Amino acid sequence: MRTDLELRRDLSAIRNLKIQTASGEMVPLSVVADVNYTEGVATVDRYDRHRVVTIGANLPPGVALDPATARFREIVENTEIPSTVSLVESGDAKILAEMQQSFINAMLLGLFLVLAVLILLFKDVIQPFTILFSLPLALGGVAIALIMTDEPLSMPVMIGLLMLMGIVTKNAILLVDFAKEAIWHGLERRTALVEAGRKRARPIIMTSIAMSAGMLPAALGVGEGSAFRAPMATAVIGGIIVSTVLSLLVVPAFFMIMDDIARLLRWTFSRFIGKRDPDDRVYTTEETGRLSDANRAKIAKLEERLDEIENNRDGYGRHGMA
Repeated sequence: MRTDLELRRDLSAIRNLKIQTASGEMVPLSVVADVNYTEGVATVDRYDRHRVVTIGANLPPGVALDPATARFREIVENTEIPSTVSLVESGDAKILAEMQQSFINAMLLGLFLVLAVLILLFKDVIQPFTILFSLPLALGGVAIALIMTDEPLSMPVMIGLLMLMGIVTKNAILLVDFAKEAIWHGLERRTALVEAGRKRARPIIMTSIAMSAGMLPAALGVGEGSAFRAPMATAVIGGIIVSTVLSLLVVPAFFMIMDDIARLLRWTFSRFIGKRDPDDRVYTTEETGRLSDANRAKIAKLEERLDEIENNRDGYGRHGMA
């Protein structure tokens, strides 16, 4: 309900409006309220049925959103505010938080898929973790590259981290796969790792150089849209360089540690679940040569026997015709 406009303009009339108390008596409004002219908000915004006051600011050049948000939270925590007031992120800060959470989910899902594929390919549960442990090697290179170029942690950088996940695992897969094949063919573990590092270093370095060279124009900001591509390319180049150098040193060490753990687990659980099935026999070069010589001798004997049978058949035919 609303009174007439003339009554609403008269403060004394509003003060004398009668209201009913809890006891049922009628008293003027001025007894329980102060009626005056004052300034107030034009609109009341609400979010989830709560009143909302929006505080926003434009960031100065060179200041990233994440550090600014952290500083704002620090100021709020050091300020005495009512217990009924809570802080809720909105705008770019909310988008950044959602993007970081989505990136974490995508990274975890990618790691799980990589681990599942490696377990199926290597037929081993322990050694695929050696490849996953090589992923943090790229983070140091990304941090160094971003610090040197004064780039903030943004969405393009996170996309670059997802790209590095596949590139870095590729280098570790080359080393681990060669080492496992060499061990399977009879080489000692340390010798197999040394051979893997010596023979796989060239393709690893070549692919890393090719990838870095392909990302260099984007990192230098050549072409349109370079503001978005440059941080991603910078992160990828830094991660590739550092991970390539460290993977040749750290991955063999991880391989030996995980191999010792696998042997310990096999020794521990073999008493409960039985020993593992024997692998297919691997023949050395000497054994292969001996088997080849024996097969040639058998083939030669068979050929001699066939020649004797053919000669006897021809003789019997001539004798019958005579």
